[in-house]
Amino acid sequence: MDARATDAVSAAHITSIRGFNRFYTAHMGLLRKRHLGGDFSLTEARILYEIGSSSAITTPITASVLRNILQLDAGYISRVLALLTKRKLIRQAASKHDACEKLLTLTPTGQVALEKLNRQSELHIEQLLANLPQPRQEALVDSLARARSILEKPAHHGVSQPIGIRRLSKPSSEALDLLHEYYEAVHVVQRDTPKAVGKVIRTPASGLWLAYLGSEPIGCVLLRRLSSIPHAGECKRLYVRPSARGLGIAARLMDALEDFAASEGLQWIYLDSYSDLKAAIDLYRRRGYTATERYNDNPQATIFLRKHLKNR
Repeated sequence: MDARATDAVSAAHITSIRGFNRFYTAHMGLLRKRHLGGDFSLTEARILYEIGSSSAITTPITASVLRNILQLDAGYISRVLALLTKRKLIRQAASKHDACEKLLTLTPTGQVALEKLNRQSELHIEQLLANLPQPRQEALVDSLARARSILEKPAHHGVSQPIGIRRLSKPSSEALDLLHEYYEAVHVVQRDTPKAVGKVIRTPASGLWLAYLGSEPIGCVLLRRLSSIPHAGECKRLYVRPSARGLGIAARLMDALEDFAASEGLQWIYLDSYSDLKAAIDLYRRRGYTATERYNDNPQATIFLRKHLKNR
């Protein structure tokens, strides 16, 4: 065994992952000076994406949250933000709650640039997948989702407090507060009353989960059994407070929901969304959710996805 390897990490594993890294970075075009042959480096493109996605979902993101999500040096983030501001792609406004923080939003020019980047990215992935038959596409998506789940550890973000996921046995003020934040953040029209939330919690193969950072509630997700589709449930109200984003909380909430659904005999999870919620849609697709026909009468929904639950 190589002297650099420990009892927990073998030299063969290190060599294998390094080899994959070389293949992946070249295959995905990540070594190019400009991302997807466009006008931005990969870092610049990713920062535009995070700013645009955050503004679409809830309050604007800050530089410190960006550092947490991207795990980049503060000075480097500051330089990139200054460059994007100079190019009139983003705005930086003082936060009313913290004088040291700047709220980051896209300008109209920045929004156009992000939409172009998103189209280029989607086309690039579409071309990649087009060369694979459907079973291999599904195998690839499942494998990437599993790899992400394995690698997502709070310790990587310097979080000292434990993260816990808890399924509720009855509605709580914490849960209702999180749901209200979600409704306001994405301007939900059809909202659940506290009584309706309690009914969902009591229904078989349904539930409501809260995520905690230490003792602080930071996120939620709801599962509702679908009476209109056999052996199916619906994922609703996935939400993580801005201060806790970048820690893999949404993925852990989805893990809990899907594991429970499978244990209750559900075979499918359905969900709806709308096109502005790009970060959430990206998460669902990375987890293996694929397009399906409209299955409900939600007037705000424009995108409908579902996932088959394999034996877990």
